[in-house]
Amino acid sequence: MKSRMYIPVLLLLSVLLILSAVGCGSSEAEPQEVSAGGLGGKTLVVAHDVNFPPFEFLKDDEYTGFDLDLLAVIEERANFVADRRPMDFNGIIPALQAEQVDLGIAAMTIKEEREEVIDFSIPYFKTGIVIAVKPETTDIETTEDLKGKTVAVKIGASGESLIRELPFADEIDIVTYDSNNDTYLAVQTGAADATVNDLSTLQFYISTEGDGKLKVVGDLLTGDDYGISVPSGHTETLQAINDALLELAEDGTYTEIYQKWFGEEPELIPGEY
Repeated sequence: MKSRMYIPVLLLLSVLLILSAVGCGSSEAEPQEVSAGGLGGKTLVVAHDVNFPPFEFLKDDEYTGFDLDLLAVIEERANFVADRRPMDFNGIIPALQAEQVDLGIAAMTIKEEREEVIDFSIPYFKTGIVIAVKPETTDIETTEDLKGKTVAVKIGASGESLIRELPFADEIDIVTYDSNNDTYLAVQTGAADATVNDLSTLQFYISTEGDGKLKVVGDLLTGDDYGISVPSGHTETLQAINDALLELAEDGTYTEIYQKWFGEEPELIPGEY
């Protein structure tokens, strides 16, 4: 009789010990399952351009700029850790498509053809494409005036797309460069007659090291919106970024960052486009 009662008791004790261990494990793991909000503190690989001042550029061996200041605050508000990966602009979309990176912040214009392969946040910056020439140039004001001229553009940027899509593009000598600064230098040295580029970057260059070396002519050729990019279908990340942008716009943080880099208040803030 003793032997028959002893086995069930042992089994009961074993079960109780197992349940106790499971219960302890559950209570220890519980804090790890509680999200702090947003993206829960996870790490996102973030691609950014390496040479697009004032949005992103290298200064004193560190990357800085409007985009990176904005990213730092979005990182905090959306609760993620940014693993920044500087790369050429032309490589960002392929990296997003291959899901080698989780975010792209690179003054990237929201375009229909890009939206076919990646997703964009709500717009965070409004600008446009313009023509810039040497100060003494008087015969270039419009795209029509670029016929028979050499035009410097940054490879993969909106300026290149605009020029190549003109009905008379074959009458323009289009030369591509890796950076905006290279396009500016091409005009200054006479290697090109004009550059077609983003107004904000041109204004920043002319107000700093390019003073007296270039001038903007004519009207805006396009009205462009910049967005933060993510791989297609990454809705959780996209929603967190959008929420952060709207929060920054509402509490005035976006305006503070904008004023730091452009010296004036923005005409529009995220959520108003």
